[in-house]
Amino acid sequence: MFTHIFILFAGLLMIIAGAEFLVKGASGIARKAGISEFVIGLTIVAIGTSAPEMVVSLVGAFEGNSDVSAGNVLGSNIFNGLLILGITAVLTPIELKKNNRYFDIPLYFIFTLGLMFTAQSFTFFGLGGSDELSRWEGLAIFALFVLYIYLTYKRDSLPDSEKEAGNQEDDTSSWLYAIILTAGLGMLTLGGSLFVDAGVEIAHIAGMSDKFIAVTILAVGTSLPEFATCIVAVMQKKSQLALGNILGSNIFNMLLILGTSAIVHPIDFRNIQVFDFAVLLVGGAILWISALARKEKRITYIEGALLLITYAVFMIKTFNNL
Repeated sequence: MFTHIFILFAGLLMIIAGAEFLVKGASGIARKAGISEFVIGLTIVAIGTSAPEMVVSLVGAFEGNSDVSAGNVLGSNIFNGLLILGITAVLTPIELKKNNRYFDIPLYFIFTLGLMFTAQSFTFFGLGGSDELSRWEGLAIFALFVLYIYLTYKRDSLPDSEKEAGNQEDDTSSWLYAIILTAGLGMLTLGGSLFVDAGVEIAHIAGMSDKFIAVTILAVGTSLPEFATCIVAVMQKKSQLALGNILGSNIFNMLLILGTSAIVHPIDFRNIQVFDFAVLLVGGAILWISALARKEKRITYIEGALLLITYAVFMIKTFNNL
């Protein structure tokens, strides 16, 4: 028991240190490459922190246990989009750029809505109509992910003055930043794995059920990299990197992970309720409305509190159904 507790804390410390390395490396690469921190968070950081979800979903798909992929992605997105983003916004306002307000946040909401119609028993422009994500639908979703990443990079650019200022202030090599980022990702992945394994063992010793463990320790454990990265980012006043990490991780989960998993094996969504999608849509709507309605052009503690309340409602319903 004490050994598992030691491993649990060792994993947590590794996650925290990995997040520090990841944020430092990512922001450094952004300055050197003349790319915004949001896009770095949306792509490199998001893909790295979503590695646990990718592994779990693909293993489930190869083993024919496709409902693992569905539950893992939906659970992770709810945790990311409601709890992590909610806590982040409560801690500090999240600045919104023009692209966030009119491109990234609206598309995040639309992608979630589209996935709900495709994966549930609805018919939407010839798609859906069953509780399964087919191989063809998976291929279409994967292609959509590629297009989204292409458009994101194409739309993103920093003014030449900011690029020059960033390079003048920083004489660290881009390669060194890449090594720091890679080391951070490695520490996050290993730390998350140690945390989950030790947490599951402790829970089993305490007599907790597998279902309870799945919706608590596993759900939290696979999302700890995103959580730690966001907290470190906001502490260093890099809220755009934090926002990019959350939106990127959730879009990565929906489009790339579910798309590739469905190509390997059609994904069964019969155990996923419309309520689960609805919770995600509420979170997306809160972001979209605040992005368009607020003059301050930022997500504040008010939206953060609404996201946390929505997550609390979801968890209450989840525990009542255990």
